[in-house]
Amino acid sequence: QVQLVESGGGLVQAGGSLRLSCAASRRTSSYYPMGWFRQAPGKEREFVSASWSGGLTTYADSVKGRFTISRDNTKNTVYLQMNSLKPEDTAVYYCAAGGKFTSNYYPDYWGQGTQVTVSS
Repeated sequence: QVQLVESGGGLVQAGGSLRLSCAASRRTSSYYPMGWFRQAPGKEREFVSASWSGGLTTYADSVKGRFTISRDNTKNTVYLQMNSLKPEDTAVYYCAAGGKFTSNYYPDYWGQGTQVTVSS
């Protein structure tokens, strides 16, 4: 089992930035998949970004060029730097870890979620 604890959510104005953090309870390496999903009110959970296989990263089209995923494996932590935030980025953001990454990411573990609210 892996426990994931997110932090860094909050309220920000459109155009602003936030950095989310997710600490894992076990040692991770850059080959261990970790990523982020989000769920807006009334919508299904959707993929945001992931990091795996020694440094590969991928992003949803809606966040490309604005969000950056990074990792500090010495701290077992993955980050999501979110810039140029838009009201449509408002959602609960979930950290994810383990599992498989093929054409899509299928995590084994989930964090409890952190709220991000972007005001217009």
